[in-house]
Amino acid sequence: MTVMTTQRLIVSGRVQGVGYRDYTVRQAKALGVTGWVRNTRDGRVEMLASGDDEALERFVEACRSGPALARVDGIDAHPDNEERSAKGFTKRFTA
Repeated sequence: MTVMTTQRLIVSGRVQGVGYRDYTVRQAKALGVTGWVRNTRDGRVEMLASGDDEALERFVEACRSGPALARVDGIDAHPDNEERSAKGFTKRFTA
């Protein structure tokens, strides 16, 4: 049985205006991770990501790299219990 895990990620660095959200959507779809991504008003990017442990680990590692123009200074990741019913991985409006 596959255990699904959900994590809330806050990514800091140069992650807005560089295609970071589109990059995370592509990575999530390739790895079978579901959830959402959005910019925050303070210049960071927030994500809620759900998947099996291996897929989520690979997703977080991909997020540490980011697209070519991004510079990721850090990722703060915490387990999250938010109910997940949505399919896919989507971009949300800035919060």
